[in-house]
Amino acid sequence: MTVEELATRARARLAGRARREVPPGPLVRAAVLVPIVDRGEPWLAFAQRSRTVGLHRGQISFPGGRIDAGDQDALAAALREAEEEVGLRPALVEPLGILDDTETFATQFVITPWVGLVREPVVWHPDGAEIEQVIEVPLRALLDGRIFRVEHWQRNGVAREVYFYDYEGTTIWGATARILKRFLDLVA
Repeated sequence: MTVEELATRARARLAGRARREVPPGPLVRAAVLVPIVDRGEPWLAFAQRSRTVGLHRGQISFPGGRIDAGDQDALAAALREAEEEVGLRPALVEPLGILDDTETFATQFVITPWVGLVREPVVWHPDGAEIEQVIEVPLRALLDGRIFRVEHWQRNGVAREVYFYDYEGTTIWGATARILKRFLDLVA
């Protein structure tokens, strides 16, 4: 699938469906950017969290974080956080649409994911404090069923499916893998 085919498909499918929204409540509101990077073919960019942050140490996530009072909306928060964490200037991102809200069960967040296309060449600048490095994965690899697996975990007496994507020594799991799976199911 080309970058243009993916962008067209994502925009149409994200606009043409009812989105799951978690109403305001006790969960901390956060937003992430699902960046599609044009490297001649579509690649997705992820951020590896540092080993010193308070939550999700060393885990792979999409760039993003808490929605602050000064943020106009979830998109503004996702773009602000992406710039702070990995140096992605908001002007380089073409928003394509919004995915379903996703809760984290252990840390009590509700995440609003925005999909965005980065057409211009980008050089990542991880901040070093929150983010250790940026990891890019080609879409074709993510769509390869051999790197995907499901485990069944129990938490507080509730059984849940936990998704994993294993790519070249990197494991994407948890809320990030749930967001990724929803995106891939939507565009595949």
